[in-house]
Amino acid sequence: MIMQNDDDKERAPGPRSGVEKGVNEAEARRQRLAKTLRDNLQRRKQQARARRAGDADETSGLPAAKSDESDE
Repeated sequence: MIMQNDDDKERAPGPRSGVEKGVNEAEARRQRLAKTLRDNLQRRKQQARARRAGDADETSGLPAAKSDESDE
């Protein structure tokens, strides 16, 4: 019968530190993506508000193409 040696407990956990680092990186990435999503949503809301409050955009340049030849 082989007895377990308690010397292993004194070493720093190698694989666990990598897992914890991965969890921290994943959490940081999740928070970064959440912030980007919030910023994007705020920007889109601001654009929608500006469209509602403002006048219609004035067209410049060539007129839009006709969708049907019979409309001439």
